[in-house]
Amino acid sequence: MVACGISRRQVALVSRTGRHLQRYNKGRRQVVGCIPYRYKYSKQSPAKDDEAKELEVLVISSQSQKGKGMLFPKGGWELDESKEEAASRETLEESGVRGIIESELGKWSFRSKSHDAYYDGYMFPLRVEEQLDFWPEKNLRQRTWVSVKEARQFVSIRG
Repeated sequence: MVACGISRRQVALVSRTGRHLQRYNKGRRQVVGCIPYRYKYSKQSPAKDDEAKELEVLVISSQSQKGKGMLFPKGGWELDESKEEAASRETLEESGVRGIIESELGKWSFRSKSHDAYYDGYMFPLRVEEQLDFWPEKNLRQRTWVSVKEARQFVSIRG
């Protein structure tokens, strides 16, 4: 039932399901997620200094058939976990990466495209330290590293 780290190299291949532990605030479902990022050295510069680094973010495909866009991993914040724990879990389940969660970027409210409901969302940057070959939603989603400029073109922050 819980996707958690078994060891540094193994992960349970099951995502949490159901909403019986889901958090709500004034009728709004509470969701959390991450913007996974890494630095990659530029191919144009042979130097290994800070100016040669390019920032990349990880985006994933939507699980919904009608949603063909890319998005950042996010999902429900449950009663038995902190915001950071939930964001880390959702990122692992949906994109198969682990890393260091940094300070909260902020909160936004949005209306779900698939449900007639309003949500509150909280996002965190996650500096990726490990990219797994197998993760719970590997067969449901594709993941792609893109530049920030590319991400702005096709990633929606809406639900």
